[in-house]
Amino acid sequence: MFGLKKTTISAEEAHNMMEEGGGYVLLDVRTPSEFRQARIKGAKLIPVDELESRAEKELPDKDAQILVYCASGARAGSAVRTLQRMGYANALSFGGIMGWRYGTVKG
Repeated sequence: MFGLKKTTISAEEAHNMMEEGGGYVLLDVRTPSEFRQARIKGAKLIPVDELESRAEKELPDKDAQILVYCASGARAGSAVRTLQRMGYANALSFGGIMGWRYGTVKG
């Protein structure tokens, strides 16, 4: 449909973008306790319910590529819609860490 921007990509597509390097922000929108249990290396944590109050300060470049994930994908989709409403043109959800096959870190 005209005017609808793509908001999701596959975990494989996100992994490929990360492997290519370049400028992107990896954003985890889960809770701090979920983040400590396991996260994707290099991820920045902003819980979805804090996104509107923290994004402009912590994500100053509204043109940056932002790759968003949560546990299963629902919060990531919500976060992308919030970010796009706030003017972040390049936010994409790649679902949840449960579907991520490329390794995680703890702590």
